[in-house]
Amino acid sequence: MFFSIIIPLYNRPQEIKELLETLTLQTYREFEVLVIEDGSVNDAEAIVNTFTDKLNLRYFKKQNEGQGFTRNFGFERAKGDYFVIFDSDCLIPPAYLQIVNDSLAKNYLDAYGGPDGAHDSFTPTQKAISYSMTSPFTTGGIRGNKKGIGQFHPRSFNMGVSRQAWEKAGGFIITRLGEDIEYSIRIHSLGFKIGLIPDAIVYHKRRTNFYQFYKQLHFFGRARINISKFFPQELKLVHFFPAAFTAGVILTIILNLFGSPLAVAGNFILLIFTLLIFFHAWWKNKSAKIAFLSIIAAFTQLIAYGLGFIQDFWKRKVLSRS
Repeated sequence: MFFSIIIPLYNRPQEIKELLETLTLQTYREFEVLVIEDGSVNDAEAIVNTFTDKLNLRYFKKQNEGQGFTRNFGFERAKGDYFVIFDSDCLIPPAYLQIVNDSLAKNYLDAYGGPDGAHDSFTPTQKAISYSMTSPFTTGGIRGNKKGIGQFHPRSFNMGVSRQAWEKAGGFIITRLGEDIEYSIRIHSLGFKIGLIPDAIVYHKRRTNFYQFYKQLHFFGRARINISKFFPQELKLVHFFPAAFTAGVILTIILNLFGSPLAVAGNFILLIFTLLIFFHAWWKNKSAKIAFLSIIAAFTQLIAYGLGFIQDFWKRKVLSRS
């Protein structure tokens, strides 16, 4: 199997340096790398050029269109039998491509996704964010999980698509706001086989502080409503959980401000949730500091996603605005 690794890039030269360094260590060598600069002001050309003698690497510049259409640009120029998409803030373990190649040889998938985790080099905040996005006590638990609800939908930070699937399905039709989930659903609807390769893990940095994480998750909440525009049946009860959680937190705060005895129930539920996050994160990361930060990350994740979901649900579903 010859793989084409496609990486859209926007104003993140240091990230691409770290990602390319991990790709030089791949034990499976049948691959090329396409880095596509999406209208960056702070481009990475000089950095990418330092890897041309270490990798089968091609570098492109184009006008800014967003990550979805930038991946399409890469698809159209890729030479591989299989396309692999990474976000620029990922680190790739040395055995990643070997694992994917071996897995596809045993159980072929037309498209796949893999889980993400926290690298030892990550800051405590990044490890807390990674915990929150993969915890069974938040909606992150359905990502990269064989026991997830319904059809598995690969996410574009760690996603593979066969050339045959791309030739039939085409590329991304939206460039942001859930473009990867829409693409996964469309590929599956055409009869292609999609699944999880559980050992094909990447280390996903996501965001370096909680404010950036909040903005990203608010965007994700809006994206879920955007996806339902194309596939209404994909808006499921589980997707309302962060909105319900957010409403519960707001109601509990209001009840406490007015001294209502009804606040006791909300306080108890939030206390139990907080303790579950703290002790589970402590057990997972062996760090009380990361466990404490994981509480902040979990509340940030659910509330940001919930507010984004509520915002666009009201706008698009209730008011019927585009």
